[in-house]
Amino acid sequence: MRRFSRGIGCLLALAVSSAFADDYYGTLEPFVSEQVYFVVTDRFVNGDPGNDHRDQGGANRTFDIPLRCPDGTIDNLGYLGGDFRGLLDHADYIREMGFTAVWLTPIVDNPDEAFSGGDPVTCTSFLTDRGKAGYHGYWGVNFYKLDEHLPSPGLGFAELTRGLREKGLKTVLDVVGNHGSPGWTMPQPQPGFGQLYDAAGRLVADHQNLPPERLDPNNESLHRFYNARPDLAQLSDLNPDNPVVMDYLVGAYLQWIEQGAAAFRVDTVRHQPPRFWKAFAERIRAEHPGFFMFGEVFEDDAEKLSPFTRPESGSLSVLDFPMKNAMREVFERPDGDFARLEAVLHLEDGMYRNPYELATFYDNHDMARFNGSDAAFIDAHHWLFTARGFPVIYYGSESGFMRGRVEHHGNRNYFGIEGIERAREHPIRRALMRIARVRRESIALQRGLQLNIELKGDRAAFYRVYQRADTAQTALVLLNKGDTPARFELGDLPAGRWRDAFDGGTRQFKADEVFDVAAHGVQVWLLDAPVTSPALRERLDRAMRR
Repeated sequence: MRRFSRGIGCLLALAVSSAFADDYYGTLEPFVSEQVYFVVTDRFVNGDPGNDHRDQGGANRTFDIPLRCPDGTIDNLGYLGGDFRGLLDHADYIREMGFTAVWLTPIVDNPDEAFSGGDPVTCTSFLTDRGKAGYHGYWGVNFYKLDEHLPSPGLGFAELTRGLREKGLKTVLDVVGNHGSPGWTMPQPQPGFGQLYDAAGRLVADHQNLPPERLDPNNESLHRFYNARPDLAQLSDLNPDNPVVMDYLVGAYLQWIEQGAAAFRVDTVRHQPPRFWKAFAERIRAEHPGFFMFGEVFEDDAEKLSPFTRPESGSLSVLDFPMKNAMREVFERPDGDFARLEAVLHLEDGMYRNPYELATFYDNHDMARFNGSDAAFIDAHHWLFTARGFPVIYYGSESGFMRGRVEHHGNRNYFGIEGIERAREHPIRRALMRIARVRRESIALQRGLQLNIELKGDRAAFYRVYQRADTAQTALVLLNKGDTPARFELGDLPAGRWRDAFDGGTRQFKADEVFDVAAHGVQVWLLDAPVTSPALRERLDRAMRR
């Protein structure tokens, strides 16, 4: 009897070993485990009024430039005081929602006046900048220097990133490699605009208020940083073929990595050629191997977006714009169909270098905010935190802040302590905290392969499977975005004792198991065991060959 038991034990051990011999995962990229909260730093919380510089700019002042819209909404084109102190003081608010990283808008020095050129700003305009200050950070003048509106005594960027790490938050830094500040159309030249300074404070580039076609890089050294053609609005357009430009950018951004940036979000990627980003990524990763970067390629067609994820473009990840569009169709409209999401997942068609490494989102600072009901936000978060990719949530979305509003119509309005207090018990935030905690604690939801069971109407059901080395976990995800409960009858399920990811309760699934999911609800069941189902293994093997 003992010999028989020992033999059975060996067979069981061999079976477990064999099961673990097959690796199943969507990605091994560590950053994909993160959950990112995106803030326009100036619009989050003013923690130190001493760095507001409210008198800056003279006739072209930079602080508090209200734009009144016909419907009574007040937007603002100036600085409103958000800073490093405000962010660090409220890091616990972000962390307790379940986020593990904060994406900050660019921190580099911007002009000290509002722009007097460009096109007039209206409440519905885009890429119009007349009368606007560089509160957003994207108009770099010195990429080596912090903008004076952000730090406080004893709290520079290095101290901020260290403080955020102590709170359990990594820092994602927004970086620009395509342009500097607006460079021409000013009635009179303004200091800083169209200019670039190096780490020593020396002027190295100057647009001199000239339109691009009048630049003379052959005879004027200060023009050599720029292209002699326009691109975005009046922004001074950096020359990808000048190696000095690359040296300048790499030197600046290595400095910020050394001060604690854990990853980059890369602005306006499509406006530089792939070879530029390949060289940039190689130089950054030569100093920091594996450094993660995800880019903004404002493109809704996956066939045009996906090339930017490949090695010839630097193997960046990207923000998933096709998914964003599909999510808004599905969740903003009560009659939205989950089937719309299946086509944009691109799980096995080879469209992207790796679809599991994409940044998934439904809105940001450059488009209308999500315009759904509270229930729609909750449903969208249930999808974002369980489907492939890593979720990015724009500040204020946890309370439906300024829903539906575009850039100059309140999209980037000041949140502040008042916004935080209003959001604390908001139903969107409460539901977000639940699902974010579940993803934070599940490696299958973070990095597992996704196998769809059903995406149709108001219902979605799918597996996420991670199995590698001594870790094995299968997640069963059930989503219902309808106004009434939904019953799921899924047929044959993997055998084992499953654990409810929300309350920890366990359950042995029967062959004919039935699941009742509440209206606008989610269930996540976890099986912490290797995959043994032949049918499931066959699908997983096929997915691993994608």
